[in-house]
Amino acid sequence: MSPNQLSQPLISVIIPVYNQPKELALSLASLKNQTYKNLEIIIQEDKLHEGAPKMRNSGLAKAKGEYVIFWDADVVAVPEMLEKLQKALVENPGVSFAYCDYYFLTLNFGWVKAYKQIIAGEFNEEKLRKNNYIHSTSLIRKDVAIKWDESLKRFQDWDLWLTLAEHDKNGVYVPGFLFKIIAKGTMSSWLPRLAYKKPWKYLPGFSGRVKNYEVARAVIAQKHSLNLF
Repeated sequence: MSPNQLSQPLISVIIPVYNQPKELALSLASLKNQTYKNLEIIIQEDKLHEGAPKMRNSGLAKAKGEYVIFWDADVVAVPEMLEKLQKALVENPGVSFAYCDYYFLTLNFGWVKAYKQIIAGEFNEEKLRKNNYIHSTSLIRKDVAIKWDESLKRFQDWDLWLTLAEHDKNGVYVPGFLFKIIAKGTMSSWLPRLAYKKPWKYLPGFSGRVKNYEVARAVIAQKHSLNLF
């Protein structure tokens, strides 16, 4: 590591892992290739299946960096990702976190089976109170990072951003697809919110998933006094 790289503020990369050896190997390779080199990588293996929020909180307690990023094990980033996010925070001292666009892939024997882009857009608290558009893999100033709510079964990242926004801790958008998620399962496992309003959501195989989705949204709505329905 060069002297200039050593002078970079430390970024703590917190990775919760549960039975994801192949995904983790790809993810760590993309971290190794980052142009931003001063990284502390904290891998939290969920041996007891206690959930990602608990693993993230355990990692946060160990983190020594000026910045933290909760990095999912299936995230594969472009080399400039962390450099661009950190630069955005330096250039915008009044914001608390930086986020970007990303996309999902599912693969079948090495071929792309499904593809979905997530374009986040500029930070808007009113928009955030209607639906989450910020991925958990975003760079946060350590001094404003808060614990994840371990009681929530879904939408823990949405809860995190809402809680920060309610304390006037806002984000800055960095345009561009800076990472991809190589997802397991099928496209239906990450259908957009609109899909759950279609009549075919009541077909066998979808009803249970939709019910869990709607219950989880109701929990977030109650906690943050959201008008979602």
